[in-house]
Amino acid sequence: MLVSQGFDAALAGVLGLLIGSFLNVVIYRTPVMMYRDWLNDAVANLMSVKDMPSLWSLVFGPKAQPPAGLEAAADKAAVELEKLPRFDLMRPGSRCGSCGHEIRWYENIPVLSYLALRGRCGACKTRISPRYPLVELATAALFALCGHRFGLTPTGALWAAFAALLVCQFLIDFDTQFLPDSLNYLLLWLGLIGAAAGWTGTSLQLSVWGAVFGYLSLWLVYHGYLFVMKEEGMGQGDLKLLAALGAWLGADYLIAIILISSIVGAVLGLGMRFSGKLDKGVPIAFGPFLAGAGLVCLVIGPGVVKQWVPFAFPLGPWLH
Repeated sequence: MLVSQGFDAALAGVLGLLIGSFLNVVIYRTPVMMYRDWLNDAVANLMSVKDMPSLWSLVFGPKAQPPAGLEAAADKAAVELEKLPRFDLMRPGSRCGSCGHEIRWYENIPVLSYLALRGRCGACKTRISPRYPLVELATAALFALCGHRFGLTPTGALWAAFAALLVCQFLIDFDTQFLPDSLNYLLLWLGLIGAAAGWTGTSLQLSVWGAVFGYLSLWLVYHGYLFVMKEEGMGQGDLKLLAALGAWLGADYLIAIILISSIVGAVLGLGMRFSGKLDKGVPIAFGPFLAGAGLVCLVIGPGVVKQWVPFAFPLGPWLH
């Protein structure tokens, strides 16, 4: 049994290293792809004013006229966007952000290539961020944990996907203060499907209510803050991320998730303050705290969470 668990954990850990390398690509490229899509949509909407002038008057009033040069500017922007080369998770190949050196396959072996290159580009010797191997190692550790706990099973694969998606959301939101819908919705649907298939240990009923209450709870906070302060206190992605976590862990875990996210936020905040990376007046995204709470629940185990914070489950008996 121990030998089998060790083999499953080792194999899952190796797979995690490879997946972690890909997650670095997802973390960097997904926001860029989002920005491109937004620009394309914005330009398309501006160009539509030319074909449907009534749209402008519908928004700004019956006597309003589009600004001079708007049509020409939209056309020029559309041409420039068309010139952009293809950019997605597969193309172009990975390159050095400093000199444009195309990274060869032997320079892209998880962790080992970073050590062999001594953390520098093979061409221009520019320093490579240590975050790349750290993401690979963290993903490997999380995958190994899933392999040890659940074996090489659909349940283990599903929880490994849960970990991978949260790693991405943690770092993307930390870098950009955006939580991509594409990842949030994937996380949500995997949680619901996993519950329906009996792979997550959460009943479908608790999963559905977890998604509903997770979204609505932060929706109320979002609109309450907006009503009082006349500004947004969090992004819409936070609502969807908590809904996704509720789908995975169940409605009775929502209070515990919020409590753990507060602890994660305090730890991150202290770390950033001592490292000098916490600027006064600069808002801190809430998404990394939620994603971190989800990862904490995975690492220590949902059952241990109930033991540590039993007071956070007052509605548990009513929801089952």
